[in-house]
Amino acid sequence: MIYLPQTPDLAEAPDASDTEGCIQCQMGSKLVLFITGNCHWQCDYCPLSETRRDVDWMFANERRCENFDDVIEESRAMRATGAGITGGDPLMARERTLEGISRLKAEFGPEYHIHMYTSIPFRPEWAGEFARAGLDEIRFHLLDLEAEKYRETISACSESGILTGVEIPCEPDKRDILMGLLDEIRDLEVSFLNLNELEITVGNHDNMELRGFNLSTDVTAGAAGSSELAQEMRARVLAAEAGDPDPIDGIRRDPYGFHLKFCTAVYKDAGQMRRRFLRRGEANIAPHEVLTDDGTLIFGALDADEETKDEWMGELVEATGLPARFLLWDSKNGRIEMPLVVAEEIAEDVDPPVSMVEVLPTHERVEVTMVLLNGNHSAS
Repeated sequence: MIYLPQTPDLAEAPDASDTEGCIQCQMGSKLVLFITGNCHWQCDYCPLSETRRDVDWMFANERRCENFDDVIEESRAMRATGAGITGGDPLMARERTLEGISRLKAEFGPEYHIHMYTSIPFRPEWAGEFARAGLDEIRFHLLDLEAEKYRETISACSESGILTGVEIPCEPDKRDILMGLLDEIRDLEVSFLNLNELEITVGNHDNMELRGFNLSTDVTAGAAGSSELAQEMRARVLAAEAGDPDPIDGIRRDPYGFHLKFCTAVYKDAGQMRRRFLRRGEANIAPHEVLTDDGTLIFGALDADEETKDEWMGELVEATGLPARFLLWDSKNGRIEMPLVVAEEIAEDVDPPVSMVEVLPTHERVEVTMVLLNGNHSAS
């Protein structure tokens, strides 16, 4: 087994002022609980794919879940330290969301950190329900960037003991509104403002094209101008906190009273998701597999069927001296899995196709690469 530390080196290390939800997410130790695909709004920048949008399904990470027993099983499989509840909008399935929070807290204890996203300024009395269920942190997505209509709900959440903040995408064509928003939320009972780099995805590409957005580089899904605006906003908040002149207009401002975090599109994919894959891979790696730096699992495979698999496995053990525990029969794909080095050694000496296989360490073990090692066959 390849050893990975519980706290891997981070390309963008957590700031000491980041929320616990952000810190655990950056470590890759948070379960992503997609509670429902239903939402009351149609944001043109929504990144959801058609397979999840407006569909009342529940997923834990990449795994489709029928109930919370499945969710708990997935949390154990990745050794999660907490969960982030998202959607759609979790308030569109409020009772299910409350049940999920309660079940996870009961199963894993009070230290299991749970944060939730919502764009709904819900009834203030519901804040107590979420707090009693065990919700630790809530992040409000301000629709149309209007803060005032969330005031009562935000205050109720904060007063209920839930760490409360705002999380929104940084839209580069709304610079003046977003800069003004810093002053608007100054008067709200929020502890943090998280800015996400606006992403251009398969789910929102057409809408983003209509708004004139292009990718900032060839290696990121971030929209051009989003990162620059977020950095300006962060610089303003930091200058005010330090009592320094604003780097943009030179004005000295009073501290805003909240922490501003900027999360890039690259880091969400190459950082957070990769570390979650690494964590799950470490927890579930088989003796014949190798865990890569990208968080994928690599192994060799020989095509076989039910009638010949035992004979092949016996021959492999006898010819290579390999312990039987390093061989695994995959009935779904009709192949014998083995260490890649063994597959490379036998490839030219056997008739059946022999391959190098790379999979994601998810519940479904999605195959991302297959390379044929003996050239007389075509990969299936």
